[in-house]
Amino acid sequence: MNLIKAEKHLLEIILNKSFKYSEKPVFKLVSGRMSNYYINCKTTTLDPEAMLLIGHIFYNRVKPLRVNAIGGLTLGADPIAFATAIVSEMQDDAINAFVVRKKAKEHGLMKWIEGNVREGDKVVVVDDVVTTGQSTIEAVDRARESNLNVIKAIALVDRQEGGRENIEKRGVLFESIFTKDDLMNLYKKL
Repeated sequence: MNLIKAEKHLLEIILNKSFKYSEKPVFKLVSGRMSNYYINCKTTTLDPEAMLLIGHIFYNRVKPLRVNAIGGLTLGADPIAFATAIVSEMQDDAINAFVVRKKAKEHGLMKWIEGNVREGDKVVVVDDVVTTGQSTIEAVDRARESNLNVIKAIALVDRQEGGRENIEKRGVLFESIFTKDDLMNLYKKL
């Protein structure tokens, strides 16, 4: 797969399926703040064509890190982690997926993390959209509490509102596939 073309096409899908813009700040964010734009990546990450692109793009980003697993806080991270795991298996280079619960399971082993991960495993934490970075930070913290070695955090889209800086303050390298600026630049071209 040509990754440059895959990234270009995925950005177009995100713009068409997941991005909303208004001259006036009409979109209420989780923080309660109003914004001129809204990015709901679930409509992209749950789309079959986009999932395949996401799987290839994320796999190629994490492959050099030689990690055991990829995952993050449910629900934003799940499709990304699952798509990456599937593509890794297609490459005969299996990377497990894991899910960080929003609250610990209240029965059985009462775990925060589900999946085929063990203490000491090298992992990448992923998220669909990073604004303040709080969901990613929560996933990093839970992974570390489970004695996983968090190598990096990768977001599909960085809203460029302090998330990168907040995540990096936790001692975690951060990168994003796209930024809000990438989406706005494409939006302005249309």
